[in-house]
Amino acid sequence: MTLVDDPHAVPAQRYRWTPRVVGQLSVLAVAAYVYVVAEMAPIGAMPAIAADLHVDEAHVGLLTAAYAFVSILVTVPLVRWTAGWPKRRVFLLTLMCLTLAQALSALAPGLGWLAASRVLCAVTHGLMWSIIVPIGARLVPATHTGRATTAVYLGSAAALVIGNPLTNAMSQAWGWRPTVALMAVAAGVITLLAWNVLPALPATAAEMAPIVRKPPPYRNARLLILCGLTLIGVTAHFVSYTFIVPIIRDIVGARGAEQAWLLAGYGIAGLATLGILGRALDQRLRAAALGSLVVLCLALWLLSVLSVIHTRPAGVPLGVGAIVLWGASAAVLPPMLQSAAIRTAPAEPEQASALYVTAFQIGILAGSVAGGLLYEHIGVVAVVSTTAVLFAVTLLGVLARGDAFLSTAS
Repeated sequence: MTLVDDPHAVPAQRYRWTPRVVGQLSVLAVAAYVYVVAEMAPIGAMPAIAADLHVDEAHVGLLTAAYAFVSILVTVPLVRWTAGWPKRRVFLLTLMCLTLAQALSALAPGLGWLAASRVLCAVTHGLMWSIIVPIGARLVPATHTGRATTAVYLGSAAALVIGNPLTNAMSQAWGWRPTVALMAVAAGVITLLAWNVLPALPATAAEMAPIVRKPPPYRNARLLILCGLTLIGVTAHFVSYTFIVPIIRDIVGARGAEQAWLLAGYGIAGLATLGILGRALDQRLRAAALGSLVVLCLALWLLSVLSVIHTRPAGVPLGVGAIVLWGASAAVLPPMLQSAAIRTAPAEPEQASALYVTAFQIGILAGSVAGGLLYEHIGVVAVVSTTAVLFAVTLLGVLARGDAFLSTAS
């Protein structure tokens, strides 16, 4: 079964990208960009938020954990509740919630208000990520699902290239409140674009079937394996990524504007890797996942060593290289994992995505909380070392259960 609406989909060798499809995927990518920038705003603006609200940086880091916790609770129920809705309507609902949440965040007088205002977009965050990739997949033949997934994830990678460094730089120059207010405006604009460009995308026959007739996603062994690997890998990433600014400052030695430039390098590397490996998501998914995890292990082990031996200034190039390698490899894992998840349940991609997104959010929660505790009580050395160990565990898992990463060709 394919994921496109037309049962007579064009074969892969004769398919040609049209301006209409490219425009629709571009809107999805920009929406992903805005959502990721808003979600990760406490990371890029961490020093500015902490100083303005008179709290510790570790407490600001918990905003990411709280966001993930809310998403974990509501994603699967919301996806099942909205399964029969036209997908554009669901997508627009998530973008409207994001717009309102950012406007309220900009007015926050304290950390509690800021955390509460972020709940609104956290509620629909998992719903958005559960449908955005299947929406993209329905616009192209099944043989191009991986490339459509990559196109959507280019938005989240661009958020690392432009959004997070820009958030860091703007929060230092103008303050974090104007920065968040600008995100609210951007979210409103992309909502209007999505309403005008995307087709209605009514629910498929499988989605309209009574929910009791559908096998629960937790009975899908391959999907469960992918979710388990996702949980470990995302936990590994967010143990350190939640505190990437302190890592760049304390291990690499970057200060001020140098931090924004290095964050940009992190994101540019990820964006470039996504462009290079887009086809691999359709044809060599397991090999690409293994290669990315090997590089992640090397990068984080290098940061762990540098955090202990303190070789500045001679170690600065090594630290910069490790950050760039980290960005290059981390950016490609989410589209790989979600593409693989969709292939485990082609008749119900939103349900598979919902379980994947829930595992992803649990990983964010676990990683940001564990990272906060490690950073507050032990220090940055423990943060990067824990990430390195968990990435190694994820690598071993992919080696042991490669059947979870079947490619289109398979």
